[in-house]
Amino acid sequence: MRRATWRPAELVHGSAETATARTLRFRVPGWPGHLAGQHVDVRLTAEDGYTAQRSYSVAGPADGDLIELTVETVPDGEVSPYLTEEMRVGDQVEIRGPVGGWFVWRPESEAPVLLVGGGSGIVPLMSMVRARRQAGSRVPFRLLYSLRDPDRRYYAEELRRPDPGLDVSYLYTRSVPEGLSRPARRIMLDDLAEGGWPASFEPDCFVCGPTGFVETAADLLLALGHAPERIRTERFGPTGG
Repeated sequence: MRRATWRPAELVHGSAETATARTLRFRVPGWPGHLAGQHVDVRLTAEDGYTAQRSYSVAGPADGDLIELTVETVPDGEVSPYLTEEMRVGDQVEIRGPVGGWFVWRPESEAPVLLVGGGSGIVPLMSMVRARRQAGSRVPFRLLYSLRDPDRRYYAEELRRPDPGLDVSYLYTRSVPEGLSRPARRIMLDDLAEGGWPASFEPDCFVCGPTGFVETAADLLLALGHAPERIRTERFGPTGG
């Protein structure tokens, strides 16, 4: 297997996703392409030669030499504050990848898909949603998106648009919008039982978010009878940003 190399990446577009998150589109000459769910390493180099790097999930499917990331600001971080607050169109970083081959969805798959995201764990799942749409796949998707409050929703406008075969459910843990009957609470068994697929449908389940969220959601899926080999997880924790 050829080892991934660092490539120069120029920012061609940036837009606010929430008050603390930004979506960035980079042009990466020679980019080999990627699968929905993979991630990349991003490296910054200071004038004195000091480098810092972090890993970020890709937010969209392969699109020539363009890749899209959505980055949440980590207070006192070394990389994320630059990407979300300082970087401007035309600025460059280095990107290496793609990385990962287990937590991926391929358009040729015919199994129903259940996506369970916590906070910024929505990013690789959104890549799968977009890859499905790009491929014209009719595989049914269900997305359960757990987050603190409505102001933290990533891709809010896009997920409001009609998308045949995609069902989206929001699970709020701190503040609930008016009109929703579900109280603010962490993900529970009935959330997955009502908003997910029955285990008898043999769906492919992708769970991404903070470690505690991922472990809880995976355990609940197992309790509902989902096969362990069909539950794929990706977790993240404090990394210094």
